[in-house]
Amino acid sequence: MFQFEERPFIAIWETTRACDLVCLHCRACATPKAHPDELTNTEARALLGQFAAAHVPLVVLTGGDPAKRVDLVELVDHGRQLGLEMGLTPSATPLVTYELLRRLKQAGLGRLAISIDGSDAALHDAFRGVQGSFDTSLRILQDAASLGIPTQINTTVRAGVDELLEPTSRLVEQLGCVLWSVFFVVPTGRANSALLLDPEQVEKQLNQLADISKRVPFAIKTTAAPHYRRVLAQRKTAGDTLVRPARYVRGRSALTVNEGRGMLFVSHTGDVYPSGFLPIPCGNVRSVDPIDVYRHHPLFEVLRDPDALSGKCSACEYRVKCGGSRARAYAMSGDYLASDESCAYVPEGYQSTPKRHLAICE
Repeated sequence: MFQFEERPFIAIWETTRACDLVCLHCRACATPKAHPDELTNTEARALLGQFAAAHVPLVVLTGGDPAKRVDLVELVDHGRQLGLEMGLTPSATPLVTYELLRRLKQAGLGRLAISIDGSDAALHDAFRGVQGSFDTSLRILQDAASLGIPTQINTTVRAGVDELLEPTSRLVEQLGCVLWSVFFVVPTGRANSALLLDPEQVEKQLNQLADISKRVPFAIKTTAAPHYRRVLAQRKTAGDTLVRPARYVRGRSALTVNEGRGMLFVSHTGDVYPSGFLPIPCGNVRSVDPIDVYRHHPLFEVLRDPDALSGKCSACEYRVKCGGSRARAYAMSGDYLASDESCAYVPEGYQSTPKRHLAICE
């Protein structure tokens, strides 16, 4: 069993907030130009060294758009030389050329993830804010596959879009991806509560994912919807043995990863967060070791304690496996230990208790 107390399972570094897309739900509120105080090449190499020293299984370079960094290939190569499994989530723009992908493959990139938020251009491009983004996404994924780079598709489930999952799953299969990561909106950054599904709709979507998982050759995981694990567990208990959990990297299960529990996020300027969707700073890599923050900061410690949860999450028998989205609880109530209100499940015998209000950890 992976020991989340010692190191994160996945470390995500926001390499930059520069991006040429204008996505409706952008966590980073990205802008076309880079922040002048983003981590330098020297600082970035040191950060990767700290992840390697802690034996972090997976490092993902995200943004903004990592392709906006001129040293991207060098950093992937450096991480790989240190023994890290390197993943990358660039934006679907013309910056991601075949030549860049070829160089990333040569540098040892382990997986490329591209967002596709619908099975047609009209749906995707409206959400991403740039016409032609859908076609660019397809081209990047096809180029990566031709080079032998394993690929992943990220899809955001949001209000106002019917019949999203089934047709998009067919596209994921057609493109030969190894993983489909399905995001459920957290109202932070540009995203607002109008994009949220109600709990019953979320439950329907999670069960639809479980059904899809029975027939597809790729793995499925959710982001900001850990109650998918509860849905899978309930279905297994009811005799549905065909649903398949995701295996995230090198055969190791990421089924209990959550904000601060197996997950660490470093911003473009070096701030350390439990996740990009839970933007409570717990130190900066320019002055502290991020792994030390992960191990010992009070916020990270309490996020790894399922008995610290409040509301119905505290009474839930799935609180260890699931734990609810701590980011959504914080965004909706200001309390990162409160119930995740996107979950429709009510534990047997649960009676509501007053909400708690916590001070933000500095």
